Amino acid sequence: MAPLIVIIDDDIGIRNALRALMRSASYRAETFASAEAFVGSDTASDCIITDVAMQGMSGLELAALLKSRGCTVPVILISALTDYDLEMKAIFNGARCLLRKPIESNVLISLVEESIASRPLTPCPPAPADQPL
Repeated sequence: MAPLIVIIDDDIGIRNALRALMRSASYRAETFASAEAFVGSDTASDCIITDVAMQGMSGLELAALLKSRGCTVPVILISALTDYDLEMKAIFNGARCLLRKPIESNVLISLVEESIASRPLTPCPPAPADQPL
């Protein structure tokens, strides 16, 4: 079965475009409009692509949450923000990398391939019932 790529972005156009791109590269793709919706799901992904700036939980906060739970699924952050230290924040919070918009399709596909090939095979543990998002 093809790896599952989760795409999290509050912009439906971006979600749909990234889903189509991942499917064109023979990946399965599932989309979420928010980090909270993803965290509340039982979706086991092979790689996560998420926007940094979203309503509610940001992509940086999602990466940090997954890292704190021992999740080794690679997180690729995307952003149009120009904050110069955003890349350092992304890595510190557990993301594999940060890509600036506009994103080149071949670069993103290559990063997804590399991320999946190099990740440890430790699934994300479920969130404890008493631990809030």
